[in-house]
Amino acid sequence: MIEVLQLLLYGTLLGSIIALGAVGVTLTFGILGFANFAHGDLMTLGAYVCFLIYTQLALPFWLGVAAAVPATIFAAMVIDRVLFRRFRQSRPIISLISSFGAALILRSLIQIVWGTGTYMYSAQIVLAQRFYGIRYKWDQLGIILTTLGIVVGLHLFLGRTKVGKAMRAMADNPTLARLSGIDTERVIVWTWVIGGGLAALAGLFLAMDTRLQPEMGWFLLLACFAAAILGGVGKPMGAIAGGYIIGIMMELSTLVLPTEYSPVVPFAILVVLLLFRPTGLFAGRSS
Repeated sequence: MIEVLQLLLYGTLLGSIIALGAVGVTLTFGILGFANFAHGDLMTLGAYVCFLIYTQLALPFWLGVAAAVPATIFAAMVIDRVLFRRFRQSRPIISLISSFGAALILRSLIQIVWGTGTYMYSAQIVLAQRFYGIRYKWDQLGIILTTLGIVVGLHLFLGRTKVGKAMRAMADNPTLARLSGIDTERVIVWTWVIGGGLAALAGLFLAMDTRLQPEMGWFLLLACFAAAILGGVGKPMGAIAGGYIIGIMMELSTLVLPTEYSPVVPFAILVVLLLFRPTGLFAGRSS
């Protein structure tokens, strides 16, 4: 029983990280109509910017976070203006393929600046605490609680603000939203702001929990896509729920599978979902 509870804690932690990444994925697909494969590398970029400020420049961690979020948002908006904006009226497959190129460029720039090695935010070893046999660290609890706070804030933003309602309308039916007079360019800007900001937080939370490496965001991207589809494409709250489900399932799978097979779990869930419920748990758009 203790082992199961321990895995549930780890799954909630991993699910928090996946959920933050999945929000940007589902918003991009729901509003702009394509799968952004550069999203994982935006997560990595945010983690490395925080590493630069906090570890390399030895400044306070909150300054690293304060720099990582706007830097990632800026990078996302630059990519949109330079690349994706040119293909707004083209078929979605063109934007999708372009996002592969953007991902490779971002990853290469990270490798040029920081190299291909593995880093940690701090070399100091933090001992785990115990609560009735369950091991935890304070930064892990901080990640979970911060994510829950972000979820509440995002829910209020999408449900009670004019911009949030416009984003939901575009995610549900982009054509009808345009005909209703919604400022689509403003909505797109907010999509990148929210997606980029949450990607930065997901990346630095992942680096806090594991280690920094240039491919870390790319490796987590499949789980983010699986969470977005599981929750219903275009449904931010559904993507968050999907993120927690994927994270918990990945950790619980180690009860019956070797640990190295846990990254396959999102792919298996994705295949089953596409076969039996392609619109996701919350009935998002399937095309």
